Amino acid sequence: MVKKGMGGTRGSLHYVPTRCLPVGARLRCIDNTGAKEVELVAIIGYKTALNRYPSAGVGDLVIVSVKKGTPDMRRQILRAVIVRQRKEYKRPAGLRVRFEDNAAVLVTEEGVPRGSEIRGVIAREAVQRWPRLGTIASAIA
Repeated sequence: MVKKGMGGTRGSLHYVPTRCLPVGARLRCIDNTGAKEVELVAIIGYKTALNRYPSAGVGDLVIVSVKKGTPDMRRQILRAVIVRQRKEYKRPAGLRVRFEDNAAVLVTEEGVPRGSEIRGVIAREAVQRWPRLGTIASAIA
């Protein structure tokens, strides 16, 4: 039973964009680690209703499987941060943001990028959650 006044965003520490990438989604890998395309396997820290299909959005830490890339990178299970999504989301100031593709950057367990450069633009929400990504990004939107 929901009591009056229980709605809203109680305890929200940061803004979370719309989650639109379900498990099984294919993403471009935009760093220079050798991976070209990755597939979403799981979302770390995803808590929701029973039987709801897990999905991720910009700034989420996920587990991915490398599908295309150099032979030594293929078929590895790694961690990644989603830095772009096609689905439009709204920032707290009212600005609506969307990118032309879904993209991720491979990271270590601590969130340190595996590559030394990121090609293309990455979302500001990803940089706010993972500051180390901003140091190697070519552009932040």
